[in-house]
Amino acid sequence: MAARNTARKRAFQILFEADQRGASVQTVLADWIRHSHSGDDRQPPVSEYTMELVEGYAEYADRIDDLIATYAVGWTLDRMPVVDRNIVRLGAYELVWVDGTPDAVVIDEAVQLAKEFSTDESPSFINGLLARFKDLKPSLRRD
Repeated sequence: MAARNTARKRAFQILFEADQRGASVQTVLADWIRHSHSGDDRQPPVSEYTMELVEGYAEYADRIDDLIATYAVGWTLDRMPVVDRNIVRLGAYELVWVDGTPDAVVIDEAVQLAKEFSTDESPSFINGLLARFKDLKPSLRRD
């Protein structure tokens, strides 16, 4: 499962970059793909699963942001740390709309990303928010 772990990390990085640049995730994904094919060893390859995650997130981006804004107690979307916001976005997409990965794996991977890229408080925040989405998953998919 190391390949999926790497794919999630790359997808998070693409979402983060798009957020920072004020660009669409599709534009940043296309940039990453173009650079990875240019022979530049500094640009990591973009796997099929990374593309699936980024494109899937893009399809539900507005709905995911609405969910985060609704359930992130004490945080508005624009005041949430950029790293946390994008980890939750990616985790919410995979948790609610991707059936092939166990919920516990999705949440654990998101928590691991937070441990690697964010603050000491972020893992518990992300764990709690994604656990709430997991509990509400049947109704979130219907909405």
